[in-house]
Amino acid sequence: MILGNVCTRACSFCAVGRGTPDAPEMDEPERLAEAAVRMGLKHVVITSVTRDDLADGGAEHFVQCVLAVRCRTDAAVELLTPDFIDSPEAIERIVAVRPEVFNHNTETVPRLYKRVRGPRSDYRWTLELLRRVKRLDATIKTKSGLMLGLGETRDELLDVLADLRDVGCDFLTLGQYLQPDTSRYLPVVRYVTPAEFNELGEIAKRMGFKQVASGPFVRSSYHAREMVDEGSPT
Repeated sequence: MILGNVCTRACSFCAVGRGTPDAPEMDEPERLAEAAVRMGLKHVVITSVTRDDLADGGAEHFVQCVLAVRCRTDAAVELLTPDFIDSPEAIERIVAVRPEVFNHNTETVPRLYKRVRGPRSDYRWTLELLRRVKRLDATIKTKSGLMLGLGETRDELLDVLADLRDVGCDFLTLGQYLQPDTSRYLPVVRYVTPAEFNELGEIAKRMGFKQVASGPFVRSSYHAREMVDEGSPT
């Protein structure tokens, strides 16, 4: 995770600290690349807190991290980004360095969006972000994920999956929401059974997602390298 450990948003599902972040550390890209080298990584997932305090939402910092990793390794790069809601041009800057995977999580269904992701979130912008990535470079794999058990209905969930396919989303992750350890976070409304996760995964594959990871313990980067390898054309 880059750009510090303090987020400018206050999502009601996330335990990351919130407040006023420090300025970006300019040597972070090189330190990230060095860590990738030392660990011998073949697939590097780079994510960040949301940085609404930065004019470009931190896009240039993402770019420099991608370039540093590419300079030092042959690893594939997957980005899990915030929404850049105030800086749509940031998407163009990131796409220009051609990460192998561009991931932005949808998290939940439209009816619950503001409650789960906060007042600045916008379901339609989430879809538009993923659509723009594909329009700018169709070779980049796009990816998104949802947490289940927040009170969504099955029909609402299936509608979201259809929306994601409509914007060309390639990879999908579905996992169980688990409440962080204090009462200020949203409670779990329902625990989805493993059998239902399996069923939803099969439905998603039939809808056209190239790769799907669906299970109680699945998270955004679950088997990230395998999803890319298996979802690439032979």
